[in-house]
Amino acid sequence: MEHVAARAGVSRALVSIVFRGVAGASEATRERVLAAARELDYRPDTRASRLGSSRTRTLGVTFSVGHAFHGDLLESLYTHADAAGYELVLSGVTPSRSEAAAVETLLAERCEGIILLGSSQDTARLERLAARLPVVSVLRPVARGEVGVVRTDDAAGLRLSVEHLHGLGHRRIALLDGGRTAGAAERRRGYRTAMRRSPTLTEVVLTGGVTELEGAEAARTFLGLGPRERPTAVAAFNDRCAIGFVDVVRQAGLHVPGDVSVVGFDDITEAGYPHVALTTVRQDAERLGAETVRTLADRLDGGSSDRGSGTTPPAPVVIEPELVVRASTAPATRHGARS
Repeated sequence: MEHVAARAGVSRALVSIVFRGVAGASEATRERVLAAARELDYRPDTRASRLGSSRTRTLGVTFSVGHAFHGDLLESLYTHADAAGYELVLSGVTPSRSEAAAVETLLAERCEGIILLGSSQDTARLERLAARLPVVSVLRPVARGEVGVVRTDDAAGLRLSVEHLHGLGHRRIALLDGGRTAGAAERRRGYRTAMRRSPTLTEVVLTGGVTELEGAEAARTFLGLGPRERPTAVAAFNDRCAIGFVDVVRQAGLHVPGDVSVVGFDDITEAGYPHVALTTVRQDAERLGAETVRTLADRLDGGSSDRGSGTTPPAPVVIEPELVVRASTAPATRHGARS
């Protein structure tokens, strides 16, 4: 800053005023300081400037590395955090790096609030974390009130899947289950609720998962069933699982949707590729990100809204999903309709 001040012919204090964006410098002085900074390739050290402040205006985010929908969420979070005057600090979760370790990194960075994408931590641990600073769980419901929640109505999403397939004449509709993944219990509940609304429907639950490899394994289980036991339609836990399933059944000589219709969940970018054309349940990543940032900003900045403010725990935000119909679903064959 002293070098910029010398180049611009002003005091160091005026340089500080310009970069903090506060009143006290004329427009001409501001332009001169910024021009000097460009010539010197100077960028303010925002992290250092926060050391003497009670606010860091940073939000920490844990996310699963390689999770396609988490990438979509991050894009929205960046957009809305920037608009609200916050910066994001990311901390990834991998097979060799736990979510707890990712959270510790964010706490060390003095983040003011933490966003957990698809958290797998138990409720007690989340409550302890929420007692230290505002926390929002995205994509996963949390029963206790101290943790903010922003999520899709997962049960409604699976009901949309089943209703779509039922409307096409399918009777044996399988769920590729997500196990203990965030949102999986709600999707199971939505599937079973929709299936039990009609006595003509037969439930089939296959172990699925969140990755293409787990979808491929579910497809091998599917192929091992007898022709009359084999479902004519599948509702997968997510798009990646659905894509892995489709790949294996096609390699086995079956046709999608001719022999089996498939519905995913998330609407990741790959789902819309022409050679994939996956019918899926769309989660609104843009709105999920917007509501997450707003929930935290309301609490941190003391704003008022119906979601709560200050130290008051916010009400959960539940967003309705949307069915996107593409080429991976079609009317059941006569055999499929009878089964």
